Amino acid sequence: MQVLSLQNTKLVLALVAAGAIGGMGGSLLHNVGEAHAAAPLVSSATTFATPIALPDFSQITTQYGPAVVNISVTSVAKASDDDAETAQHPQRDDPFGNDPFFEFFRRFQQGQGQGGAPGQKEAPTRSQGSGFIVSADGIIMTNAHVVKDAKEVVVKLTDRREFIAKVLGADPKTDIAVLKIEAKNLPVATIGKSSDLKVGEWVLAIGSPYGFENTVTAGVVSAKGRSLPDDSAVPFIQTDAAVNPGNSGGPLFNSRGEVIGINSQIYSRTGGYQGLSFAIPMDLAGKVKDQIVAHGKVEHARLGVSVQEVNQALADSFKLDKPEGALVSSVEKDGPASKAGLEPGDVIRKVDGHAVVSSGDLPTVISQDAPGDKVKLDVWRKGAALEIEAKLGNANDKPVQVATSKEAASQGRLGLALRPLQPDELRAAGVANGLLIESSAGPAANAGVESGDVLLAINGTPVKSIEQVKNAVAKSDKSIALLILRAGDTIFVPVRMG
Repeated sequence: MQVLSLQNTKLVLALVAAGAIGGMGGSLLHNVGEAHAAAPLVSSATTFATPIALPDFSQITTQYGPAVVNISVTSVAKASDDDAETAQHPQRDDPFGNDPFFEFFRRFQQGQGQGGAPGQKEAPTRSQGSGFIVSADGIIMTNAHVVKDAKEVVVKLTDRREFIAKVLGADPKTDIAVLKIEAKNLPVATIGKSSDLKVGEWVLAIGSPYGFENTVTAGVVSAKGRSLPDDSAVPFIQTDAAVNPGNSGGPLFNSRGEVIGINSQIYSRTGGYQGLSFAIPMDLAGKVKDQIVAHGKVEHARLGVSVQEVNQALADSFKLDKPEGALVSSVEKDGPASKAGLEPGDVIRKVDGHAVVSSGDLPTVISQDAPGDKVKLDVWRKGAALEIEAKLGNANDKPVQVATSKEAASQGRLGLALRPLQPDELRAAGVANGLLIESSAGPAANAGVESGDVLLAINGTPVKSIEQVKNAVAKSDKSIALLILRAGDTIFVPVRMG
């Protein structure tokens, strides 16, 4: 199970307050019920919500728990003579077997000291995870990070039988791996549709946290379609079901006993569960599994653009009603987007009807399609909406990039000294037009614009003269979006105007 550190975020726990409020809430409900029964203090039209019974987790566990397996992985790491004893017996320092869940235990799993220097030895390291059986002849799904660099994978069933497993394939982009054991008539998990999952719905996780096999935890769906900082290809299901080291690759069930997700990551400051767990949706995981079983590898689609977030300043610059969408900062030459007619400055707002709220939503949606698929893009260009159809390429050729930018903070005039680029400078930069920024001050400098940058466009319109820039600045009341070329990369930088 992977951990995303929250070292820079303050987590405030209000357990005492929550307990007090919870107790008060129960008391108030009881009193209101008594008052209503004794005297008509409320209107006869007032209705009270009918209590909803919790799902019977014991039935789900009994019926579908046998399809959940424990996975033990042995890999080989380099260790110096001083560390060889520790590496040979990792459980002495890590009683959980170097579960990949622990980012801060990587030094044990990957080896201390690398590069094959004298005095190093190969020593086995062991880790644990979970998985679940998806076919009676021994096909098992788990996380790719659970079996990464594995030399031997052992699968243990709930009836205590153990099998050596073969890794059919793994896809690091989605963190999905598929294993095969030689067995028949195995219990199989029922696969559900994660797209039908609702926020607030009960879910159940089964796995081997800290090596405790067949542990059951429950919670609710906290959110859907989460884009995490370290992965822009998976629309994660967020839950508050307790997930810990060893739960990696285990199933997330809905209240009907259907697997709708694969537990993969948590946000934590300690390495343990703190209420933020993330699962890979089965709608996506199932597609990846089918490709691995059929071909041993996975192909993802790509659009061929670099995109960045639309903040309020950029939304004002492009006359958007709200700061949503993926702003195209560059288009790959002769790529799928270029052939479809996408341009820098376009804001992609929907893909095949799916809303693109943040820039991370675009690669998440695109990655679920296959190379060669055609998609319809709802695009905002220069104050008008249009629809573009694009034929997707293969992500294995070149991945989608997500750019970042600095926001402007101060007010005033633009603060740029510009001059036209000479023909040889245009050729060297690989652009048809642009203005060289000789110096940057005021709002432009505060926004991150530097001398030596090349100004390519304002608010999506290519610039060809200094006069054009002056006119654009004069018409801008709130902010202006500058398309900047720096060291071969392009990005829109929003500059707030006074």
